[in-house]
Order: sequence, then C-alpha cells, then structure tokens
Amino acid sequence: MLDICLLGTGGMMPLPYRWLTALMARYNGKSILIDCGEGTQIAMKEKGWSPKPIDVICFTHFHADHISGLPGMLLTMGNAERTEPLTIIGPKGVGRVVSALRTIAPELPFEVNCIEIEGNTQSFEFDGLRLTAFKVNHNVICYGYTLEVDRLGKFDAGKAKELGIPISFWNKLQHGETVSDNSGNTYTPEMVMGPARKGLKVTYVTDTRPTDSIVVNGQASDLFICEGMYGDDDMDEKARAHKHMTFYEAAELAKKAEVKEMWLTHYSPSLVKPEPYMNKVKKIFENSFPGKDGKSVDLLFED
Repeated sequence: MLDICLLGTGGMMPLPYRWLTALMARYNGKSILIDCGEGTQIAMKEKGWSPKPIDVICFTHFHADHISGLPGMLLTMGNAERTEPLTIIGPKGVGRVVSALRTIAPELPFEVNCIEIEGNTQSFEFDGLRLTAFKVNHNVICYGYTLEVDRLGKFDAGKAKELGIPISFWNKLQHGETVSDNSGNTYTPEMVMGPARKGLKVTYVTDTRPTDSIVVNGQASDLFICEGMYGDDDMDEKARAHKHMTFYEAAELAKKAEVKEMWLTHYSPSLVKPEPYMNKVKKIFENSFPGKDGKSVDLLFED
C-alpha cells in the first residue's frame, strides 16, 4: 500500500483556507515529504501525522512557497527527539540553500545529508520505493517527481516442488535472492517466479509549463498530481509569462500520459474555488478532480 496525502494546495502564499503545496507519501515504514512551504507543519498537524518519522524531504525548486517551512520543520523534528539522519534531495545548490535556512535552526540532534540532483533525470531507491526526479520548465531549475513501487511476479510453488527446491529457500527466492544448497545446486528467482506484475506509480508536478518530460515520466501513473495555477480562460498569457499551467493544460498532459486519475493543485491565491472549472476540465480528461488540503488515498496493488 502506498499512502498519499496532498497536505496543501496553494501557490505563492498560504491562505486561511489553503496551505501551500506539499505532498506526503508513506510506504513500508518510509515517509517522504515533497516540498515544505510555510504552513506545512500545520497542514500535517491537521492531518494527524507527525513530522518525526520523515526519512526524506524533496524539493522541486527553491522558491519560498516551496521551501520556507523547512527551518521550523527541522526544529520540530529535533524537539521530538529524533536522532535518525535526514536526507534532503533537491536541485543543484540544495546544500547551500539548506545551510542558509539552518542559520535559524543550527543545532539539531540528527544529521542532515543533502543530495543534489544531477542531470535531467535521476533515480533514488529507498526500501522498495523508487523516487525519480525529472527536470521541468520553470523560471528557475525545477524538477517533478515520480514515486514507484515495483511488484514481483507470483511465486510458483508447484514449480519449486517439481525442481526439488527446499522450502527454506522459497522466501529468499520470492524476494529476488539467488540461493545455493550444500550440494552446489543454485536456484534463481527466474526459475520459480512469474512475470512482474503491475506496481504503483504516483507523479507530482508543480511550477512548470507543459513539457514532454512530464508525459514521459508520468506515463500510466495511478495518480497524477499536477499544478493548475489558473482556471479562467483569459489566464493563458499569464501562465506562459510566469511559466505555470492552466487547469486545461494539466488535463491535456494527463490525457497524453494516459494516467488513471489526476488531482489539480498549486492554485493561484486569486482562485477561490476550483470546482466551477471542473466540467470543462473533465471534457479533456474525465477522471480529473480538484485537489484540496488533506486529500488522501491509499493506493493498493491490483489483484
């Protein structure tokens, strides 16, 4: 199960009814936070989740509405007596930016390890969860992220018995290990495992113009969370000028990437409610929904 929560859906500034855009993902005991703008701690508190177990914080880019909540988040994690190291991933310069923000959070009881994303695409593995950063098109260096959980094929017990594989080896084979017995016989997962089954995939994109990289990396996502800065028809020019997207451009990307479901996020402060625009959005991509603070889903493997 991959647990996804859109903590906030606002862009530029937090509002009394909308926190800044941030996403929390939980899988197999691992917690990943993407972006941490002002108010993210409050959004997390409203959800009933704790920042203490966050293992990784990823940043799409270094604009204040995506990173200004980090010092307070680090202090809260420290006050919760956290001692485990924290990994922070972001564009080039992430170490320098985090160091500057830590001027007001200098003493922490845990290590902070910063990793710069290299190139247009880079993947990271965390206990069965694959995180891939891919470059998008904003007015500063900015990345989108995919979260993927692969799923092995079914174990063929009948085949294992037929081959005389000891039962004590079965669990290791199911987890991708190659094993050998005392007689020198070697058994590989391919001998008893069926073809890989469909896993889980979530794509998160914000602060960008439409790009091919979004379509390629977001292809066949179970959930596509995409910025929709503007809903009004007359905002196309403004979206292009500031390198953001309209609801309808996001829907076109969802359609091209053949995703299962899309949630809109990162609304302009001037956009009070996204719902009035959704009929038009659904004409482009039917399975579209307006994101809202605290909206969450538990993604499960298909049978």
